[in-house]
Amino acid sequence: MGYLDNILFAIILLFGFGFFTINIRKIIRNINLGHDINRSDNPASRWKNMAMIALGQSKMVKRPIAGVLHIIVYVGFVIINIELLEIIIDGLFGTHRVFSFLGTFYEILIGSFEILAFLVLVAVLIFYARRNIIKLKRFVHSDLKGWPKSDANYILYFEIVLMSLFLLMNAADLHLQNITGGFGHYTQVGSFPISQFIAPIFNGLSESLVMMLERAFWWMHIIGILIFLNYLYFSKHLHILLAFPNTYFANLNPLGQFDNLESVTKEVKLMMDPNADPYATAPIDENAIPSKFGASDVQDLNWVQLLNAYTCTECGRCTSVCPANQTGKKLSPRKIMMDTRDRLEEVGKNIDANKGVFIPDNKTLLNDFITPEELWACTSCNACVEECPVNISPLSIIMDMRRYLVMEQSAAPMPLNAMMSNIENNGAPWQYNQQDRLNWKNE
Repeated sequence: MGYLDNILFAIILLFGFGFFTINIRKIIRNINLGHDINRSDNPASRWKNMAMIALGQSKMVKRPIAGVLHIIVYVGFVIINIELLEIIIDGLFGTHRVFSFLGTFYEILIGSFEILAFLVLVAVLIFYARRNIIKLKRFVHSDLKGWPKSDANYILYFEIVLMSLFLLMNAADLHLQNITGGFGHYTQVGSFPISQFIAPIFNGLSESLVMMLERAFWWMHIIGILIFLNYLYFSKHLHILLAFPNTYFANLNPLGQFDNLESVTKEVKLMMDPNADPYATAPIDENAIPSKFGASDVQDLNWVQLLNAYTCTECGRCTSVCPANQTGKKLSPRKIMMDTRDRLEEVGKNIDANKGVFIPDNKTLLNDFITPEELWACTSCNACVEECPVNISPLSIIMDMRRYLVMEQSAAPMPLNAMMSNIENNGAPWQYNQQDRLNWKNE
């Protein structure tokens, strides 16, 4: 590789990582549009969650077939890209297989990479069949029409191409190594348990042509990796990066425990205090009174909920276990997360277009993306939260938007309004008055 090639490689590398950095900064900016929430408690448990769930894939294997296949792709893709470091050094300095001095260890590495690349190809082809031939129910849901469906397939295509280029590059390299004495700098190095079966396709071709092909595969492989890296911003595959912070900052409280507004809690405690002055009000704490009760748009959510939206894998496990969805109601927890992310992206583009300032666009997450019908269909059973492989909580967003409907718009469904009126007047959800409390047992 000449100096011009080294310079070209450096420029491509700079643009690839530079564009990626710009997009990551946009994501961080968008996540920080959410209001603050403290998730710094119990760091030991948080690190354990991240290690077990994001790194160890412990929740994926609850569905063994998909879990094992995903682990193969995940481990394979991460480990194989260790060779990216070697490619970068070779590209910048004009070397070839710079780590070959590691000897036997290098042979083990390359051999492992090849076996993993082959397993990734097999797993990806099975994933493709599950989505497009077998058509599992959670992959043909109405949530995944249009771009989300195409996006999932584009990722599979990317992985097939990148793994194929890796094996073809090695096969051409091996062919040149096997020429007596080696061809040029292609000296005997590495172990190629898979590409040794591919190398014969180059028999009969001239050494210079095979070298051109090897270089072409090498360039396409590294450029493909950079393209894939920058595609993450536009794809649900962003979870391969965000799963780690998402599992670390996940809620550690029991699933049934919801947060209460401090200002409302003080009022309720005062009302329930038998020694309190019935005409007194709770002391006003300006810091405890929110500007809005609940959430109608993404800026009303907290930053962890917005991180959840970007981390969503669109796997549909949440929707597949949702009892409301199973009974034909419109609620889909996956759609809740996808809608939140889409609205957040829309708000981010608004900010970009207006030089860092959000200009109201007469749209909100509530109504324009998520309907009250979806929200009130939720049974708050936490099945979606329990099932999510990366600890996303669609329920927290649903409850905050319900809170807005009830406390800001008084827009609860009629049965719920009747229940709350009964609690206020009778101290119970039913219509019996205080003197008829024992009649409840007959209901």
